[in-house]
Amino acid sequence: MTYRLGVDGGGTKTEAILVDASGAVVARQSGPGCNPSIVGPEAARTIAEATLRALVAPLRRADPGFEAEATLLCMAGSRAFWQEFAGSLVKFGRVVAVDDSLPVLELATGGEPGLVLHSGTGSFVAARGPSVAGQAVGPFGSGHYAGGLGWRLGDPGSAYDLGRRAIAYALLELQGWMPPSGLAELVRAQTGLRGHQEIARHFYAEPANVGAVAALAPGVLRLAGEGDPAALDVAVESAAELLKLALRVAAKLFPETPPGSIRARLSGRILTHPAVAKALADRSELRLRPIAEQPIEGVRRLLAIV
Repeated sequence: MTYRLGVDGGGTKTEAILVDASGAVVARQSGPGCNPSIVGPEAARTIAEATLRALVAPLRRADPGFEAEATLLCMAGSRAFWQEFAGSLVKFGRVVAVDDSLPVLELATGGEPGLVLHSGTGSFVAARGPSVAGQAVGPFGSGHYAGGLGWRLGDPGSAYDLGRRAIAYALLELQGWMPPSGLAELVRAQTGLRGHQEIARHFYAEPANVGAVAALAPGVLRLAGEGDPAALDVAVESAAELLKLALRVAAKLFPETPPGSIRARLSGRILTHPAVAKALADRSELRLRPIAEQPIEGVRRLLAIV
C-alpha cells in the first residue's frame, strides 16, 4: 500500500492528513499554528516536523523502513523557508512545498478560472486567470496571489484584523466616545482588565500577542450574529477591504468578463458568516458563494496530482 501526506499549515493550526492510493483519508494529525512570520522559524520547523512524524508514527512502528510516496506542504509564510524545510525531510517521498492559498483556490475553482477570498488568522485573495491559447489552467498553474501581507502590514477580513478593530472600538467606548456595545465587555472578559489605559498597555506590550488579538474574532462574530451594531460594523468593514482587493484582482484578470459570470467564492468562518457574506454580496456584482469544506479537503484533492 502506498501513502501520501498533506499538510495545511496556517497561523492558527497545522493540519495533516495521510491518504491511501484511492485518496481516502486514513489518518489525521493536528498541531498549533506554524506560520514562521508569527511563531518564528525555529518553532515553525519544530511544529511542522512534529506533526508529520506523529502522523506516520503508527506506520513506522509497524514498518521502521516506511517511506511515503509523496508529501505536499501547503504552508503560510515564507515560500523559501518552506521549500528549504521540504528539502530537509527524509523518508517522506517526493516533497513539494506550495503556498497555503492553493488548497482554498482548488476548492473554489476546481482548477478552472476564478477567484477566492479567504480569511483565517490572516487573509488573502487567490485567483486563476483564463487559460492561455486554449490550454487548461490546471491546479498548479496560472495562480495569482494578492494580499497576505501579514498582521503587521494589514490582512483585512482576517481574525487578527477583526480583533484589532474590536479592541480599538472598545477602547474608544471605554473612553466614552462610542455608543455602548458588547465589544468593550468582550475585550474586558478576555484580558481580565477594566480600564482603557491598562487594556491598551496590555496589547502594546512586547512581544506582540498576535494570537490573543485574533482570538477575539469568534466573539465579534457572535455579537454580530446577535445584532450588535458595532460588532457587525467591525466585521463587515474589515471584510469589505478584502473585497476591494478582490475586485481589483477580478478587473485585472477578467477585464472582458461581467463580474456576475466570474467564479467567485468565500472561504473561512469570518467571510462565510451569514451577516458578513450578505453584506459583501450587497456591495459587489460578484456572485460570492461560501465554501463549506475546510482547506485540508483542498489539500486532499491536490495530493492526487503531486
